[in-house]
Amino acid sequence: QLQASGGGSVQAGGSLRLSCTASGRTFRSDALAWFRRAPGKNREFVAIISWSDGSTWYADSVKGRFTISRDIAKNAVYLQMNSLKPEDTAVYYCAAGPVTTSPQRYNYWGRGTLVTVSS
Repeated sequence: QLQASGGGSVQAGGSLRLSCTASGRTFRSDALAWFRRAPGKNREFVAIISWSDGSTWYADSVKGRFTISRDIAKNAVYLQMNSLKPEDTAVYYCAAGPVTTSPQRYNYWGRGTLVTVSS
């Protein structure tokens, strides 16, 4: 019910755009968020957007570089990632749920998409 795409390999300073398309029960969720899991690390919050009013929140580590947006007509959410750094390397997941940065509270998860940033 959540389809994520757009990952790939890029050099430091480059850009990527991730997409996540929602369907089914995910429509009833309040928000859609991006999380990531880097090798050997725990899953961490990246960004979140409210379906209703488009309010956004970002992790400090990505503020000013990443932008989350939504297209209600397409039931899609995007994560534009600019000025990528090697430490952004991770598997990125989209999730639908309440407006919270806590991954445990999200009910729906998409398959991850791998982002690799080389120095």
